[in-house]
Amino acid sequence: MITFPNAKINLGLNIVEKRDDGYHNIETVFYPVGWKDILEIIPAVRKLNRKRDVLFHSSGIRITGGVKKNTCIKAYELLKEKYTLPPIEMYLHKVIPAGAGLGGGSADAAFTLMTLNKLFSLQIPESEMEKLASLIGADCAFFIRNKPVYAHGIGDVFEEIGVDLSGYSIVIVKPDVSVSTSTAYKNVIPKKPEIGIREVIQQPVSEWSKFLVNDFESTVFKKFPAIKHIKEQLYDAGALYASMSGSGSAVFGIFDEQPNLSGKFGGYHVWQQQQPER
Repeated sequence: MITFPNAKINLGLNIVEKRDDGYHNIETVFYPVGWKDILEIIPAVRKLNRKRDVLFHSSGIRITGGVKKNTCIKAYELLKEKYTLPPIEMYLHKVIPAGAGLGGGSADAAFTLMTLNKLFSLQIPESEMEKLASLIGADCAFFIRNKPVYAHGIGDVFEEIGVDLSGYSIVIVKPDVSVSTSTAYKNVIPKKPEIGIREVIQQPVSEWSKFLVNDFESTVFKKFPAIKHIKEQLYDAGALYASMSGSGSAVFGIFDEQPNLSGKFGGYHVWQQQQPER
């Protein structure tokens, strides 16, 4: 069975307060986009080592950290703790860059859970799938329903929100740097915004640049000026709104018209959502 795990972008990200457990409460809007990996899972066609239930293959962008840390493997092992699963072969073609704030690893894990559920007729309800996904990562559960949501808490409490960018062209640019979450949080001072993201997001996209911010930008831009420069370039190219996604390093721009980006982002990973004809 083949599926296509997709990325997400963050429309705004406010770091509201630091919690007693060391985490931070945030608010953001997760929005799914069409930058996709390719995931295939099949029952094992060869006998595997008794110590191993998954034969994992990868291609595309190199995956670091070893197989045991791979989110797809974590998803399989998590599901196998509660349900009977046979050995499998898994093929992941990685297209979504890591260290980008696009949720690629979380999407891969969520789609692994959903594929296993369907492939082996486990009949796990959607609500239970979300609970399982949240054990892998805070934003992993978002990809189970894969619809725009207002996220709060540590980014794991979701409320549906009416946001539709299908009539716009979206460009995502990932430079050749990666930003760790710990680096992004360093020196950020939590604060409650004067206007919450739920209210701002209801305004026209052309008004978002006045009020919709990503609090991580204040520290990340100082350490990685190239990321700030990408945001400036997107605005120069005519973006109605541009922002870093999550903790970075990817930056996206939302355009009313199809932009001409010829020669602007050579050497970077670039994805563009084509604008439908009106």
